[in-house]
Amino acid sequence: MAAAATAGSSPGSGPGDSPEGPEAEAPERRRKAHGMLKLYYGLSEGEGAGRPSGPDPLDPTDLNGAHFDPEVYLDKLRRECPLAQLMDSETDMVRQIRALDSDMQTLVYENYNKFISATDTIRKMKNDFRKMEDEMDRLATNMAVITDFSARISATLQDRHERITKLAGVHALLRKLQFLFELPSRLTKCVELGAYGQAVRYQGRAQAVLQQYQHLPSFRAIQDDCQVITARLAQQLRQRFREGGSGAPEQAECVELLLALGEPAEELCEEFLVHARGRLEEELRSLEAELGPSPPAPDVLEFTDHGGSGFVGGLCHVAAAYQELFAAQGPAGAEKLAAFAQELGSRYFALVERRLAQEQGGGDNSLLVRALDRFHRRLRAPGALLAAAGLADAATEIVERVARERLGHHLQGLQAAFLGCLTDVRQALAAPRVAGKEGPGLAELLANVASSILSHIKASLAAVHLFTAKEVSFSNKPYFRGEFCSQGVREGLIVGFVRSMCQTAQSFCDSPGEKGGATPPALLLLLSRLCLDYETATISYILTLTDEQFLVQDQSPVTPVSTLCAEARETARRLLTHYVKVQGLVISQMLRKSVETRDWLSTLEPRNVRAVMKRVVEDTTAIDVQVGLLYEEGVRKAQSSDSSKRTFSVYSSSRQQGRYAPSYTPSAPMDTNLLSNIQKLFSERIDVFSPVEFNKVSVLTGIIKISLKTLLECVRLRTFGRFGLQQVQVDCHFLQLYLWRFVADEELVHLLLDEVVASAALRCPDPVPMEPSVVEVICERG
Repeated sequence: MAAAATAGSSPGSGPGDSPEGPEAEAPERRRKAHGMLKLYYGLSEGEGAGRPSGPDPLDPTDLNGAHFDPEVYLDKLRRECPLAQLMDSETDMVRQIRALDSDMQTLVYENYNKFISATDTIRKMKNDFRKMEDEMDRLATNMAVITDFSARISATLQDRHERITKLAGVHALLRKLQFLFELPSRLTKCVELGAYGQAVRYQGRAQAVLQQYQHLPSFRAIQDDCQVITARLAQQLRQRFREGGSGAPEQAECVELLLALGEPAEELCEEFLVHARGRLEEELRSLEAELGPSPPAPDVLEFTDHGGSGFVGGLCHVAAAYQELFAAQGPAGAEKLAAFAQELGSRYFALVERRLAQEQGGGDNSLLVRALDRFHRRLRAPGALLAAAGLADAATEIVERVARERLGHHLQGLQAAFLGCLTDVRQALAAPRVAGKEGPGLAELLANVASSILSHIKASLAAVHLFTAKEVSFSNKPYFRGEFCSQGVREGLIVGFVRSMCQTAQSFCDSPGEKGGATPPALLLLLSRLCLDYETATISYILTLTDEQFLVQDQSPVTPVSTLCAEARETARRLLTHYVKVQGLVISQMLRKSVETRDWLSTLEPRNVRAVMKRVVEDTTAIDVQVGLLYEEGVRKAQSSDSSKRTFSVYSSSRQQGRYAPSYTPSAPMDTNLLSNIQKLFSERIDVFSPVEFNKVSVLTGIIKISLKTLLECVRLRTFGRFGLQQVQVDCHFLQLYLWRFVADEELVHLLLDEVVASAALRCPDPVPMEPSVVEVICERG
């Protein structure tokens, strides 16, 4: 055990006074690794002395301390620990020693190649430094020799150097004098050859010297000759400038030379702008000629290219030359140039707007956007040179105005596409009646209309999205990053079209005398379902698609999706309600005419159900099929097992006979009215024009309520004989046999038909009802 303790006194071994098993093994291993790194990098123990926690460095029982004493450590263990703990401590210490040996061996193995490489590198460095020292010694010797030779050569040539410098100065002076004496002839030759720039440079070099020494006769004569020649030169330059046959760079060169010759800048400035105006107006006349009736105008991209390369390019050259030549004019000169550019620029913009207006009828935006991009891009340079003229802002306003007009054009296109779809639906609905063949069903027509409108919306979004493409120069303008996306595309185009579609659909309900009467009921039903589909899914989809394509950076308020969906739902509700009224009116007209055109007092004993009742059932069945193509069934109340016979049983019940019995005796007419009124008080009130829900049962219920209510009111206005009452009884029983299955609550049909028969009985002088069995036989036979 002592040997183990002695071996464990090496640096980096873990503490053996508190072995805790596997839980303490990981911290011990980290401390050992830390100790080995400190030994490897030569860190002293004092570098970590500032830590508040840790064992006492003077503790002789600290295995990791510098003052560790094995004897004291063993005495402490023997005194404080029992035998089992001593044996555990020994086992743990042996394990730590072995782990430390293994770590040290691993460290040596891992760094063996590095040690070998470092040894080889140091050996090579020693050899290289020896060679380098020899070369440096030789270099120092050679430099000393070179320095000695250079000093001797400089001492030998000192006197000659001074003489050469003096001679060089005299030579330069003589060359200048020679240039001055030859200046008149050189100027004359340059003027004859047309080298005006060279002549002006010669004059500029000699002018200061001649001015300085003009008191000498020889220099005064040279100056007089040069002034005559330069006056002739200035005259020729002015003549060349005024002719205007050369281009803008040549004229700018003439002005520059005249300014160098001392000509008045104010006069040259005016003449420069006059000549520039003539050239630019010629470009404008060329552009205006392209807008004439003949020959046909080129496409808008070619037009903007022509204007950009001709007028805008010329304006840029004029502005750059003016600012370079007349910079000394200050703010006054800048104002002249800005007014000049603003006047001509406004004329150019008017021509561009005229040409762009001719493109508003087209449906393709790609060519127009490319033309606007080039137009806006070409005006960047003059806009930067002439900020006071506001050309760039004016160009941006034109682009924004065109974008607004394109949005309005696409809105009109969507509205026209919607009206075209409605026309196609009308033709498809009318085709089977004309040609006698089956056409597409309502579901197919609805799908065609929805897909066609959605495709037009997507095409319009793709077309206007070109205005916000990254490669377009004006797409980073505030309008196209904010208002164009939110108020233009989302609100103006998409929301505007949805609201326009709803208004167009509602117009079929607002004018029943003009539009509503000529509108096929199937079209009303289809439009109601279309608006309902928009409310449930389509509006949310197209607005989400718009927000994804046009990343709105504008904080202006927009229409919420819920508001637009509510408008579409209200439109669908109004259309469906109007459909119910129209279909109810059609059936009501048949019933009203059948009641009003018959002589109920002298009618024969009923043997059949009247044909109009069969027609009512047939039309109701057709409406049921038609509505079922677009709307779900809906919810019905629980029906009795004998629903098809309830009307007959009601008519043949003792209650019904009790209702009619008092009317058989002439002495009690008031009692009959009293009983009828009492029954109405306790019966459930029927709301004929109640709100219609979006399902088939609710639609058919509304139509049947309107029809039966019309029948009831017509019956109340007629007087019936005995057989007339019986005919009404047969007709009502026949309707009950078939109509109960279409409504949400069969009691509604029972109540209305009860009212019809009761009203007929009240209007009958001799109310003798037909036997229930006979009524049933007639209805089954019918």
